[in-house]
Amino acid sequence: MAGRRLDPGEAALWARVVSAVRPLHPARAVPVAPSALEKHGAPAPKPVRARPHAAPPAPARARTPGPTLDASWDRRLSRGLVSPESTIDLHGHTLQSAHLLLDQRLGQAIRQGDRVVLLVTGNPPRPESERPHARGAIRAAVGDWIVAGRHADRIASIRPAHPRHGGQGALYLILRRSGS
Repeated sequence: MAGRRLDPGEAALWARVVSAVRPLHPARAVPVAPSALEKHGAPAPKPVRARPHAAPPAPARARTPGPTLDASWDRRLSRGLVSPESTIDLHGHTLQSAHLLLDQRLGQAIRQGDRVVLLVTGNPPRPESERPHARGAIRAAVGDWIVAGRHADRIASIRPAHPRHGGQGALYLILRRSGS
């Protein structure tokens, strides 16, 4: 397509735009050849230098729980159709005793071959509360405990519980199959 020629003002503006653009893939950047832009007094665009790719992040000690479930799991969990095989209730515990109980009972659930564990933590802290939370301290710490714990590689995902299983005061821990 042959398009129209740029007037000197448009050419200067286009040269400024081109010089400010960074390529998505620097290794594949194509240098801009001098063109009619320079004939009209527009400054030549700056050469684009390929930047080295950033080093990939160091692998975590264990696979962190994340969005690894398929849609059918998420549908069943959100509708309350999944029955947890075991429950870990952290109500009434101090942070230290709750952490210890979580570690012990999670290990027990893994040895039993459970797939879904209901973790009852109590309601999350109010948005206006500041750390350390007066209420919801266990709930606030559970995510860190799980990711940094010795069983982190055995947890496929963490999802909010259905209201029939505790709603905002509980979580589903979906455990990986023993062979995976």
